Amino acid sequence: MIVLKTDSQIDVIEANGAILKECFAFARDYIRAGRTRAALDLEIEKIIVARGAKPAFKGFQGFPASTCISVNEEVVHGIPDEREFEDGDVVGLDIGVLKDDYYADAARTITVGGVSDEAQRLLRVTQEALDKGIEQARVGNRLTDISHAVEQCAKSAGFSVVRSLVGHGIGQQMHEEPQVPNFGPPSQGPELEEGLVLAIEPMVNAGTGDVFTLEDGWTIVTADRRLSAHFEDTVAITNEGPRILTR
Repeated sequence: MIVLKTDSQIDVIEANGAILKECFAFARDYIRAGRTRAALDLEIEKIIVARGAKPAFKGFQGFPASTCISVNEEVVHGIPDEREFEDGDVVGLDIGVLKDDYYADAARTITVGGVSDEAQRLLRVTQEALDKGIEQARVGNRLTDISHAVEQCAKSAGFSVVRSLVGHGIGQQMHEEPQVPNFGPPSQGPELEEGLVLAIEPMVNAGTGDVFTLEDGWTIVTADRRLSAHFEDTVAITNEGPRILTR
């Protein structure tokens, strides 16, 4: 069932989005070669808790950390550990918060030191794919107008979207209906209505879109071990157009 949100409920989600913005701003300054994934996760958890919120991912279906930290060929759901960041790394951060009974969810991909031209282009295209998808998050459009815009942006650059992982509705539950694929033809699925809040999240790979899960049961990596990037925003659909709640 799709649950539409009131303006006041969307305001709560946007306030939670401000906490995520603070986390990402901190991470951009903090991430450098020699620092560990676990140390970054701890610092992000401190920020969330200090704002009176809860890390949404910690304990969610058994996930052991507050932040999903996925590096290079890791697509999503990377578990923070004592491995150090290195120059040239591409670091995907996926963070969720829960406060006042509502969730907000966002992801950014950040580089460490100098990275390859391919990595720079992958990040730029993935961010652009997210923006193209958000542009379609308008009253009267269909759900897959978002999906189609994301896929076309990635494919036109020679990259692949991950088809087995999707975005989602969000509100009082982390994952609500509808699912938001990053692929498919336009003009299908439910009509987009005012008050619908979606987590739109392209996951774009430099090579194949195929992925598999490591033995830890969480970390999803590219099948060909080439780079992946992940950008996500929580977006409310309004009569005035898409309202991005996590920027």
